[in-house]
Amino acid sequence: MSVPVRPRRSLDRPPPLGVTATDAGPELAVLARHATAVEVCLFTGAGERRVPLTRTAHGIWWDLVPELVPGARYGLRVHGPWAPDQGHRHNPDKLLLDPYAGALDGEVVWRPEVYGHVVGDHGWTDPEARDDRDSAPYVPRSVVVDHGTFDWGQDTRPEVPWTDTVLYEAHVRGLTMRHPEVPPELRGTYAALGHPAVLDHLTRLGVTTLELLPVHAFTSEASLVRRGLTNYWGYNSLGFFAPHAGYAAAQDPQGVVDEVKGAVRALHGAGIEVVLDVVYNHTAEQSSWEGPTLSHRGLDQRTYYRLDDRGRDIDVTGCGNTLDLRDPQVARMVLDSLRHWVEEFHVDGFRFDLAPALARGRDDAYDREHAFHVALEADPVLSRVKLVAEPWDVGVHGWRTGQFPAVFSEWNDRYRDTVRTFWLADVARRRHGQGGHGVRELATRLAGSADLFDHDGRGPLASVNLVTAHDGFTLADLTAYEHKHNEANAEANGDGHGDNRSWNHGVEGPTDDDEVLRGRRRSMRNLLGTLLLSSGVPMLVAGDELGRTQRGNNNAYCQDSPLTWVDWDLEEWQAALLADTRTLLALRRELTLLRGTGFPRLEAVPGRTRLRWFDEDGEVLRDHQWNDPHRSTLTALFDTLHDGSPAVGGCRDPGVGQRQAVVLLLHAGAGRAALRLPRVEDVRSWQVRLSSGDEPAAGGRVDPAHLVEVGPTSLTVLTATLDGTGPGAPALRVVSETEPR
Repeated sequence: MSVPVRPRRSLDRPPPLGVTATDAGPELAVLARHATAVEVCLFTGAGERRVPLTRTAHGIWWDLVPELVPGARYGLRVHGPWAPDQGHRHNPDKLLLDPYAGALDGEVVWRPEVYGHVVGDHGWTDPEARDDRDSAPYVPRSVVVDHGTFDWGQDTRPEVPWTDTVLYEAHVRGLTMRHPEVPPELRGTYAALGHPAVLDHLTRLGVTTLELLPVHAFTSEASLVRRGLTNYWGYNSLGFFAPHAGYAAAQDPQGVVDEVKGAVRALHGAGIEVVLDVVYNHTAEQSSWEGPTLSHRGLDQRTYYRLDDRGRDIDVTGCGNTLDLRDPQVARMVLDSLRHWVEEFHVDGFRFDLAPALARGRDDAYDREHAFHVALEADPVLSRVKLVAEPWDVGVHGWRTGQFPAVFSEWNDRYRDTVRTFWLADVARRRHGQGGHGVRELATRLAGSADLFDHDGRGPLASVNLVTAHDGFTLADLTAYEHKHNEANAEANGDGHGDNRSWNHGVEGPTDDDEVLRGRRRSMRNLLGTLLLSSGVPMLVAGDELGRTQRGNNNAYCQDSPLTWVDWDLEEWQAALLADTRTLLALRRELTLLRGTGFPRLEAVPGRTRLRWFDEDGEVLRDHQWNDPHRSTLTALFDTLHDGSPAVGGCRDPGVGQRQAVVLLLHAGAGRAALRLPRVEDVRSWQVRLSSGDEPAAGGRVDPAHLVEVGPTSLTVLTATLDGTGPGAPALRVVSETEPR
């Protein structure tokens, strides 16, 4: 919790950055290492009044500023060298945001005045010439807020263990803009996230953790505004301590802050964690030769950004600039921001966008032991929340999946690509007489991706499994489009990824062909079933459980419209898909042996899930079958040796003296198949829990001696529970080749 008033520190030592309420009055501190003077600009009805900060040490400028009470609007003007070739772009004619501002008021108006260098009315620029026009009328104000008065009541963090975690990636506006039970005035807002109708959907679905796309204050890029579009996703940060005001029903900055807190409190009350997608790798100022001067650039570009010896940006983000966390003060800003959201907003974790960019060392290479990583792992606050890395950036050697420290879980792109390939791309290839990729890598991904994460004490929970994310095709579009259709973005369809590993089932886009539609819906269930029954941490994307489409747009970052909003008016097939998703998540909760902390093994170890693989004849897969690129059928058998006590690896005995077994039948063939189950001692019958095809019917029983008929491209889940002899009961044993069948 915040402390409203602190004793003022000695006058020769800088206070905390930002505005601090002290017993001597409000005190403001700003990092501007190469500045010659810093002024605070106070905005009231009488206009702008400038107050110099008179104390400086270690590159920090500070002073008491009595006017900086909650609700005050202010900005900064920084004097210093204008030497672009040395990385210095100080310009006191540009009003700057305080990087530590708790709220912002107003928006960026894209005019030439907001650039520190000269920009003409028709697009020509002189990046080395300083512009002397005042930007104040066209940029937001920093606002002082009060974090000490919000009533958190009995708020308690859910603290869901990773073994039970199901992430649900959502956009504040996209999730709630069309929800019919949310009042119109609240749709698309933080307040809507805490509405009972939204909470009911999340809890009935069975997700545990809401991962929100960026809610830090951000702005739309000038290039988008010129095209009549906006930055919808929000990966264009203006400030790391302020919530984005555009997502609030409240109109005043303090109300925005309190509305975010109210949403978190409501979600916690429903048992749902809140994880924020955070963008600390770059800012909205873009490149120094093209972008505006809004905050960090005007304060001290040389300190905040990675620059080469000519003063130009080293861009490993694809967004024009890269924050330089090699500098202790810049790393401190990021750590302060993270703690701010945990302590003041009670959030439960973070997903780090382009995470390698935060940990590139002096040689610009990724450093697993970077000081930022060390600080996160050692921090008493941040080491206790969920931390998820997007383990790639666009710089040299930027792909780092599986290489982050143990404090992180990581998005697993190898999982995404493999599952899509098995259920979609390879099926399409085989229909055209081409070879596929077989089943070896699919088995690796389903078992937790040990090839990526089995080191340094990590386990399958380090893998965040996904088949879709905010960028790329939706689940429904993966089954309906083989090519991106991003024309609405006004970039001549040149944006977005071309390697989608999708399959349109024979028709590109919408169709009335019943057979094509049945195939697409079966494929959606295959993808969801594989995702939710794999070892690791699954991530769903909002609307995928409802069959949401973006009409083939796989880069909808600039589409704030019904194209990207979840449509809650469901057709019959969508309601069925939602019901199946709920069933799969209930199965995941029930089958603890699928979600342990340790990788499944071939051998039987008490408390550890055992996993074995079989062919369509119920025989253990042999080497030549593992390496067969044409193989499209795989049977997985899970079981656990229980010892009657809480188990190692997150698995608990489902009942005293009981053992469980689970069989997954994954058949990506174009035709029907008759599969023989591996014969397991003591199993008298298997229960069909779910099938993505028309048969076998869920709820039915299967005799182990009989063949199981499965439809084309289908996933089937069967379970068996056996009575044992109490603690120490043996694991399920596969009957050998020499035993009678």
